[in-house]
Amino acid sequence: MSSPAASGTAAVPDQVSAAPDHASVAPDEATVAPEQASAVPDHVSAVPDRSTVRLALVVGGLVLAVLLGFGLGRLDGGGPSAAAGTDSALTGHSHAPGTGAHEHGADQAAAAQAGGLSVSAAGYTLVPVAAAFTAGRPGELRFQVRDAQRRPVTRFAVVHDKPMHLIVVRRDLTGYQHLHPTMAADGTWSVPLTLPQPGVWRAYADFTALADDGRQTAVTLGVDLTAPGGYQPRALPAAASSATADGFTVSYQGTPQAGVTVPLTFRVESPGGRPALERYLGAYGHLVALREGDLGYLHVHPEPQPVDGAVTFWVTAPDPGRYRLYLDFQVAGVVRTAEFTLTVP
Repeated sequence: MSSPAASGTAAVPDQVSAAPDHASVAPDEATVAPEQASAVPDHVSAVPDRSTVRLALVVGGLVLAVLLGFGLGRLDGGGPSAAAGTDSALTGHSHAPGTGAHEHGADQAAAAQAGGLSVSAAGYTLVPVAAAFTAGRPGELRFQVRDAQRRPVTRFAVVHDKPMHLIVVRRDLTGYQHLHPTMAADGTWSVPLTLPQPGVWRAYADFTALADDGRQTAVTLGVDLTAPGGYQPRALPAAASSATADGFTVSYQGTPQAGVTVPLTFRVESPGGRPALERYLGAYGHLVALREGDLGYLHVHPEPQPVDGAVTFWVTAPDPGRYRLYLDFQVAGVVRTAEFTLTVP
């Protein structure tokens, strides 16, 4: 995910196509002037006979066909990697972490923008099928992802061990949930969901779609859900670099900057010492960042391995403001979530 699932911000492999230059093969032509005819021995002809010309044309045609066939195969996305993506409905996908703080260039500018602000993006649309909720009562969310032709999408890449990550949070940034729906054959996703408090909630579908030609597109789409009743929003807690979660103390180091990718390093401590972090969804932690105000969703990329017990994530805040961070981590088979308020100057 874009980040985990937030993962996510936003990284989909670029499609590379290459076609060899077109080549034409024709036999060389030789002309002998009349005054030079005597210089040519009687038993040697300066003009190739018909069988020689025919053989040259056949060989040249075969070479041209091979070259053109190779080029067309490349343009069609041929090759082992493309074939694997086309034949598999759930293809592995990973994000490469950065190597240091850096500003985003033109190619990375889009990835630095917050996602989840719309039900449609990059040719895909999130369509709720069933989304009626009563605060505090178990319900079910059902939805489809449809392409530009309004067809349900049924092929997704696996990102962080899941083809779909669903993040749900109330609009005051409370009640965070990280869920994993299951998909039916017709492309309808479903997941049990309880909205514990009345109000308007935001659901983010974080996924990487596989197009018919094998292209991968990482997208985060968002839709509002409503639990009727009296809504009393809670104020966002003050900014802090330390939080507690079920007896664990979680802290981070790093100073995010608007438009710059910087590392945030998280460390988990407990009264009994430093606990052993376990892999959860293929990583040693998942971080979701949401922007206060419009609830823009940021893709956050983790390093693959902890260093001295700490996990590093690469964060790009697109604009100054306040953000809410949600860190999922697993110890002794149990997943906890630590929450932080972060201010980007």
